Amino acid sequence: MKPKLRLLSVLAILALIVGACGGGTTDTTEDSGDPTETTEDTGTDTTAGGDGDGEATTIGFWVAFSDEARLGFTEEKAAEFNAKHPEYNIEVTSFASYNDVFDAAVLAVDSGDPPGIIHFFEAATRQALDAVDASGNPIFKSVTEAIDGRTEILGEPVVLDSVVDAARNYYTVDGSFYSMPWNTSSAIMFSNTDILDAAGVTDIPDTWDGVETACEAVMALPDAPSGCITWPNHAWFVEQSLGQQGELLSNADNGRSDRATEVYIDSNGMVDYVSWWKDMDDKGYYTYTGAQRDWDGTANAFLAQEVAMLIYSSSDTTFLTNEGAAAGFDVKASFMPHNGDTDYVGNLIGGATLWLLDGLDPVAEDGALAFMNYFSNPENAAEWHQITGYIPITQDAVDLLQSEGWYDESPNSLVASDQLAAAENTPASLGALLGNFVAIRDVITLAIEDILVNDLDVAERLGQANEEANRSLSEYEALFGGG
Repeated sequence: MKPKLRLLSVLAILALIVGACGGGTTDTTEDSGDPTETTEDTGTDTTAGGDGDGEATTIGFWVAFSDEARLGFTEEKAAEFNAKHPEYNIEVTSFASYNDVFDAAVLAVDSGDPPGIIHFFEAATRQALDAVDASGNPIFKSVTEAIDGRTEILGEPVVLDSVVDAARNYYTVDGSFYSMPWNTSSAIMFSNTDILDAAGVTDIPDTWDGVETACEAVMALPDAPSGCITWPNHAWFVEQSLGQQGELLSNADNGRSDRATEVYIDSNGMVDYVSWWKDMDDKGYYTYTGAQRDWDGTANAFLAQEVAMLIYSSSDTTFLTNEGAAAGFDVKASFMPHNGDTDYVGNLIGGATLWLLDGLDPVAEDGALAFMNYFSNPENAAEWHQITGYIPITQDAVDLLQSEGWYDESPNSLVASDQLAAAENTPASLGALLGNFVAIRDVITLAIEDILVNDLDVAERLGQANEEANRSLSEYEALFGGG
């Protein structure tokens, strides 16, 4: 049973999370494993409920996107819903990060003026499940519970039964969708086939050894680029490799059979992956930009043809494909390379979901639920995928895109969906549900930077990181683990 923790505890853990970031800024990319631009909170005042005078019921929708494409799509769909349902006013507010959205929502709940829906990233699922208000009541309500078996709400078909397996498996906790899946991605590889062709590499590598062989050929070119491959130093890629190798990040089946109380930062799979990473760096094949979580720097290196391959979030598939073409080279997407010495188990997702605030009046709750389902109906989910590269979140959207010939026109767009569909449904490939996950990710990222920059022993440095990460998890569980 969830412990009855007061709001003070929620704020305390937020302080732990922010403090663990070393005093730097906490942004959307740092949290989710997805590259997004950010801006400051607009400060829009939102409410979830009408005033009883026949005016539209305003429902605040707080999101962690601020770039023109993603935020613009969100605002457009809110406006369309409002026009279709004039009794409601979905009011979109943009925040600088997922953590900022959550922090503001916690305070708004306490002040009695909460939004109806917030946008929160996948790694913080445990944190959202644990969040309670000052009276000890859950801040969020299970979407499955709120829908209560209905197949449509205010005329909008419920889409939960069509959610693709990868997102369904990740976000189903105790048999329930506690949140509505939205932006979902995976880590895939983008290759400059012009450079690879010049180096005589005819097949895109799909294993670590294959990448090394391809890089040897690329770096032997008379006009070789400055490096061969890059990806951001972000713990999300480590988690992806663990899933590929079938290894757990934490006990309790990655926190899925019970609360996770221990993490394995120095596991064999972790040491193998980081050792390969360091070896690639030592050989001059891997380009480290010198900054942690450097999404922009790594993408720019690829687009400037300073490297031949980029491992990145599929959320920018459309952008990278189009920008590569604009720069005069062909971009081909493929699965993230894996350890060929182990059986491939599967890659996991990244991204975020929509959380329904608990305690809304029935009119506001139905409006919020109707909007959530409208937002990811087949047409909207397909359009969102085409704009960004996030996978179509429902099978109905996938079927629509296939029927329209989208994947024939844009084969790169299918790669992330195929990679997630190829994963086994195991705790390793689902990824972990952890408390204080952002802080734990930061511990991993810093350790990897130490290893790359200061030429440290991989096993020894990861052992130190393991101790630090377990202290962080223990602090969280002391507050939220209950008893």
